[in-house]
Amino acid sequence: MTKLFHYLLLLLSSQICVADTVTMAFGERIPPFCFPETNSGIELEVIGEALAYRGHTLAPKYYPFARIPVVFKQQKVDAAMTDLGENMEAAGAFYGDPAVLYYNAFITLKRNNISIEKPDDLKDLSVISFQGASKRFPLWLDSIKESGRYIEKNDQKTQVLMLKNNRADVVLSDIYIYKYFEIQAYKALGKKAALTDEHHVIETNPMDYRPVFRSEKIRDDFNAGLKYMKDSGRIREIYNKYISE
Repeated sequence: MTKLFHYLLLLLSSQICVADTVTMAFGERIPPFCFPETNSGIELEVIGEALAYRGHTLAPKYYPFARIPVVFKQQKVDAAMTDLGENMEAAGAFYGDPAVLYYNAFITLKRNNISIEKPDDLKDLSVISFQGASKRFPLWLDSIKESGRYIEKNDQKTQVLMLKNNRADVVLSDIYIYKYFEIQAYKALGKKAALTDEHHVIETNPMDYRPVFRSEKIRDDFNAGLKYMKDSGRIREIYNKYISE
């Protein structure tokens, strides 16, 4: 065997050895970002392909949303899709680059003619949101949380139903997640969806949605794969696949 062949064999072996199966905590169901029953969704596909760029395999594990940072700190998983607003560096986390971006907005029924431009506009209104939102947006939510007019629900279908039935004045949600559940809820009722207003007053910070990894090397490999996907347009292809369905 030539020296070149030995070198190539050694290089191939080293690449095989460093490839890992990465167990990662995801929320139980966050359409269109995460569908546990089929291991699919925008976020799973983006993260899975980014890890595969350097040979790693994503093994998703699903938990109630609030438990995602808990199981990471308990070392039950190698990575987590989010820190849920808690700095996880002390728990040994290495932060990856944002894989997806959530476009959060306040959503109200058009017939209620509600205007939301500043935090004080939520005064006297009841608000329902996703778990961890109060940690992300304290400027907007602290005052109503203290007054007891604010709740967080893991099942985001509840948001649509509570808004429809006037049990909440305002929903805070990613617009794609809300639209998905809105379609499902009204289809089940055999009714046309109520008209809504979207109040885009919350600035989206990509750093709020970074996955965390226990391994610095796997984090670096993930970032490299993610950059390739962005540069090649692959991420946009994945978004279009789910948004157009």
